Amino acid sequence: MDANDGSPGFVYVLGSDSASGYRTYVGWTLDLDRRLAEHNSGLGAKSTRGRVWCLIYAERLPTRIEAMRREWHLKRDRALRRRLAQVAQGRF
Repeated sequence: MDANDGSPGFVYVLGSDSASGYRTYVGWTLDLDRRLAEHNSGLGAKSTRGRVWCLIYAERLPTRIEAMRREWHLKRDRALRRRLAQVAQGRF
């Protein structure tokens, strides 16, 4: 599959609450449902293993290249991630 083949991509933010605190994770994918299932089954990124994750934010973008670019920006936007975590925890 070509990176510019017109297939839509998604960028997403996951949230997970535990005794050690609330964490967020940003990623991109072509299939949100499959990717969330992978994270929750221990097959996702190493930093997501051992937690239960829920989808707290997602954007659909025209191509996976655009999703990758948007992921780069979201990973660096700590203020947005903090606000999303607060909303997910009901502390807005």
